[in-house]
Amino acid sequence: MTSPVPTIVLNSGKSIPQLGFGVFLVDPADTQRVVEDALEVGYRHIDTATGYNNEAEVGAALRASGIPREEIFVTTKLRNDHHKARDVEGAFARSLDALGLDYLDLYLIHWPMPANDFYVDTWRTFETFAADGRAASIGVSNFLIPHLQRLLAETDIVPAVNQVELHPIFQQRELRAFQAEHGIQTEAWGPLGQGKYDLFGMQAIQDAAAAHGVQPAQVVLRWHLQTGNIVIPKSNRRERMAQNFDLFGFELSADEMAAIDALDENRRVGGNPADIN
Repeated sequence: MTSPVPTIVLNSGKSIPQLGFGVFLVDPADTQRVVEDALEVGYRHIDTATGYNNEAEVGAALRASGIPREEIFVTTKLRNDHHKARDVEGAFARSLDALGLDYLDLYLIHWPMPANDFYVDTWRTFETFAADGRAASIGVSNFLIPHLQRLLAETDIVPAVNQVELHPIFQQRELRAFQAEHGIQTEAWGPLGQGKYDLFGMQAIQDAAAAHGVQPAQVVLRWHLQTGNIVIPKSNRRERMAQNFDLFGFELSADEMAAIDALDENRRVGGNPADIN
């Protein structure tokens, strides 16, 4: 069956499903079951990280699913202490081993950690993974514009993706515009605000949900898709996974999109990448 999820062509020439499934804060003991459920619901883009401590369980779910490898897009991320320790090559190999994969679809630097000033050298090692095919695409996470500018000036491969905090009160407009100019796709983590403010109580979102007969979370995720973001919601509950996947039977109007756009306060609810080192 053809997936309803649109794909976006990255600057590497590879395609990424615009809607994925994240496993941040999913307990390793639950991860295999959760990912198997997500794959059964229809997700074909799974986002993990070494720092989540559940790569092996994600890999077990991929194998148990019986879905051909080429049909699943897998992302993982380099843990901060591994590029501090100059262990990028070893960390990458351990992630492949834990996941039980021969290659990654996307490998990301998890945080730039600017005070340590390792991310440019780390990126040069990432370029070797892209060159030999062990990573089909390479990218970054939580990078600010100055960090991206350094990579563009000092290295050869433009990141395919920057995965960043992005939700209706923190829409990252300046960053998104910069990335669009340079062919870097924007991927949203915490797309529903991580429950740290009353997102679903906001009038613009409630009105759109009522108009379309859907849940507020579906409205927000649909807003991400129509904005052009790659988005990776998470849930431990199969019912919620299915709801979050059910985004293709309605479309927000221009007025509804504008009303959600107007919620932007440029306010983070997560950590500032300039301060995490």
